[in-house]
Amino acid sequence: MTLALIGWGQVRHTRHRPAHHAFVYPTAFLLLPMRSLNAGVCRTDLAINRRAWFAFHDADHGDGRSADKGGALAWLDELLHKEGIQGASGEVWLQAFPRVLGHAFKPVSFWYAHRIDGSLAAIVAEVNNTFGERHCYLLPEPQYGHTLRAHKVFHVSPFCDVQGEYRFRFMRTQHLSQDRIVARVDHADANGPLIDTSWSGVLEPATPSTLRRVMWRFPLLTLGVMARIHWHALLLWLKKVPFWRKPEPPRDFVSR
Repeated sequence: MTLALIGWGQVRHTRHRPAHHAFVYPTAFLLLPMRSLNAGVCRTDLAINRRAWFAFHDADHGDGRSADKGGALAWLDELLHKEGIQGASGEVWLQAFPRVLGHAFKPVSFWYAHRIDGSLAAIVAEVNNTFGERHCYLLPEPQYGHTLRAHKVFHVSPFCDVQGEYRFRFMRTQHLSQDRIVARVDHADANGPLIDTSWSGVLEPATPSTLRRVMWRFPLLTLGVMARIHWHALLLWLKKVPFWRKPEPPRDFVSR
């Protein structure tokens, strides 16, 4: 039986220009086998689509559809079909922050869509900004350990213009009985590397004891994410990093 997982790790962020700014925060996150969850063959004590301190809700992803309309997995399958991604009928793992005390803010979530043979058919990076907007970057034919590129088309931070490209790199490894995942996203523009980020962690089953540890260690997890975004925005402003007004969102919800 496939297990829902909790990741224990770090979020890292380094800005190179025009002022150096870096931080590292410990965090916890979800890694969920979405097909197994929808089929009812995933053993988990995580609250799914119900009120709890620490929960997952389908409506927080994709086009916001509820579980009774197929949920976020149905949205993803429709997206992949529309974009011509073939054979993604294996497990789909979703790396995301949970909903905590009814509050959800997920700067980025990653959908890892596999074929039946376990190879990756596509990865979707689902990005949210603090203005309530969402955009998805579709990365077809990915491979763990390989760099994937996408033009930046979506406004995320007022301290970054919407230009340049993202360079994605993903890893899923096992070493000394530890299951580990790494998602790295670097932003470069015409002048070279601008921002390097990574989100990584060691994975373990989402058992009652694991969930209790998350709630004790990170009781206000997603609220803390939002607070840190605004705190670092203030620090960048004090460092006189140029401020960019928010443009109109891209016409298309998905870019390749």
